[in-house]
Amino acid sequence: MKQAEHMPAMSEDALVEVLSGSLYPGAARNSVVMVLAYCKAAQLDPMLKPVHIVPIWSKAAGKMVDTVMPGVGLYRIQAARTGQYAGISEPEYGPPVSLKLGNVDVTFPEWCRVTVKRQMSNGLVAEYTANERWLENYATASRDSAAPNAMWKKRSYAQLAKCAEAQALRKAFPEVGSVPTADEMEGKVFEEGPREVASQRQPEQPIEAEPLETYPDAKLQENLPKWRAAVEAGRSSPEHLIATVSSKYTLTQEQTDTINQLKPIEGEAA
Repeated sequence: MKQAEHMPAMSEDALVEVLSGSLYPGAARNSVVMVLAYCKAAQLDPMLKPVHIVPIWSKAAGKMVDTVMPGVGLYRIQAARTGQYAGISEPEYGPPVSLKLGNVDVTFPEWCRVTVKRQMSNGLVAEYTANERWLENYATASRDSAAPNAMWKKRSYAQLAKCAEAQALRKAFPEVGSVPTADEMEGKVFEEGPREVASQRQPEQPIEAEPLETYPDAKLQENLPKWRAAVEAGRSSPEHLIATVSSKYTLTQEQTDTINQLKPIEGEAA
């Protein structure tokens, strides 16, 4: 089977078996096939494991969904291939913080700062800094728990450093992509439903608007005198007032009738 230079010289079935048994043990076959499709589209060697399979909870599907995410190693490779990668700083950490998360005592750095350097075409070296906070990045042990998973509890500094480095690499080399890495998305939730490869697109569900707050009667009584003056002067109308208030509040039928009574009586001088 003829393969591109970035793909190993073997059949897809054989390659899936190799990846399933070595780099992605326990992963579903369809998930490994997604990895191959990702690597083929991006011209990557799947044997270098440039991407990861991350189970993410999907609200729409109501279950965990395997998603292919790039690793920070992929961003390092792509940055180096530009020929302009000029190095990276050692991670700087904020003060240690101790909290109880989900009945688990955890100590972690408040933040981590990483700077990536890029040599520009004019010879100058530009620096791009990312500052990431632990509480905004850590992965939970489960969907219903606030406790960190084993990796984020054991390697709280190193995991946050990878997230900061990925952000700095995206700032310095926007051409490498904007997709979050596996470390950044682990334990997160899909707000939108998953989309399967080569499947018919499902119709989007209409977004239901949140109910508006009922207009306070006290506020209505306060505004009635000036509304009446505006209607009598011809600067407004009950219909306009009702439409304006209804854009932010819910009017009761009694309140609507009260505003409609502001209309001048026919034959009355304005």
